[in-house]
Order: sequence, then C-alpha cells, then structure tokens
Amino acid sequence: MHTIRWYETQGLMPGVTRDAGGRRVYDPDHIGWLEFIEQLKRTGMTVAEMKDYAALVTKGRKSLPDRLTMLRAHRLRVKAELAKTRQALKLVESKIDYYDTWLETGERPPEVPRLGKKKF
Repeated sequence: MHTIRWYETQGLMPGVTRDAGGRRVYDPDHIGWLEFIEQLKRTGMTVAEMKDYAALVTKGRKSLPDRLTMLRAHRLRVKAELAKTRQALKLVESKIDYYDTWLETGERPPEVPRLGKKKF
C-alpha cells in the first residue's frame, strides 16, 4: 500500500480518484500501469524519466509521438546494457569452465580468463 501511495505522490499514478469517503479508487488500468512502471524501473528508467513519461500520458493522445520517442530511446539504452551484461556473462562462464577444468584435471589450465590485464 505504501508503494502505491509513493508512486501517486511522485506523480507516477495518473487518474487516481477518490470516493465520497475520501478513499482512493483504483481501477484495473491502474494495475496495468503499475506493472508497466515496475518494468520501466527494472530496465533502468529513472524516477525522473518515469515522471516525465507519466506527465505525457496525462496529456492524452497528442503526446503519443513524445511517448514513442521516449520509449524508443529507453529501448536503445536497455539493449546497450544487455550487450554489456552478455559480455560480462561470457567472462563469468569462461571462468566457471576454467575452474571446472582445473578441478577435473587437478592442474591449472594454461588459459586464464581475463578482463583487461588482471588475472582473477
């Protein structure tokens, strides 16, 4: 509950209304929105960027080109980060193979996985 309110106070929950008793009213669209925001967060979008995106959403259809531009730019950053992560994973996998070989043979293999010039 605190997370939903935090999102709301940050301007990340557009369209929340209140009932006659002053209680917040969330509809199914809010659930979808929260799932979307969570994925943006998971993929590295900053709170400031999410606020900008949410502000665009409140402007309606006329902001579609800006939203699309924003999401395309985010996609490029995510893909670049994925490429870096894949490269790091290759090094980890190489190191695992190296240690597996060392343990299986009892002798240190000749090739040492490297990142730069340091031995790990």
